[in-house]
Amino acid sequence: MRFPGFSLRMAGVRWLATAKLMAASLLAVFAGQASAGDLTLSSESLQQGERMPMAHVYHGCGGDNISPPLSWSGAPEGTRSYALMVHDPDAPTGSGWWHWVIFNIPADVTSLEAGAGELKNGLVPEAIQVRNDYGAPGYGGACPPKGHGKHRYQFRLYALGVEQLPLDENATPAQVGFQINANKLAEAELEVTWSR
Repeated sequence: MRFPGFSLRMAGVRWLATAKLMAASLLAVFAGQASAGDLTLSSESLQQGERMPMAHVYHGCGGDNISPPLSWSGAPEGTRSYALMVHDPDAPTGSGWWHWVIFNIPADVTSLEAGAGELKNGLVPEAIQVRNDYGAPGYGGACPPKGHGKHRYQFRLYALGVEQLPLDENATPAQVGFQINANKLAEAELEVTWSR
């Protein structure tokens, strides 16, 4: 025996259950985005959107080539290490210019001192620093071509869900970037400029 009202009520119950599940899924996604957005990167010597100080400019452009002090907070739960990549997307190479790539920074580290990009300083002994596009491991400061206009220098910090990336000091920035994107929980950016 069929009860017409019963089948309509059951369809309504199924629709309501599906709607609740979808709403819960969306809330989880938005909550994840909010917590990922809490990671912040700052510096005592770099100001967002401002000109890079000469202390952090490459030797070839008259600077001291000292990596800037950086600090961060707001890492999401589950962060097991950090990575930092510094890139100039405006370099006339077709792929930009990598200035600093450092990874396997321990999860309990929340800052890099000025000069951490110089390997002989030994300020982050657990981390790995690969060759920048100047051809040397560690930090290489801003030095765009003369008359090429203002370049952007993007300091990007990544919170990762793994303790170590499966790479060594011979990795390329592209290989590091691939592994970062496969293990990224959150990222933060600080962008400065320089020209000559």
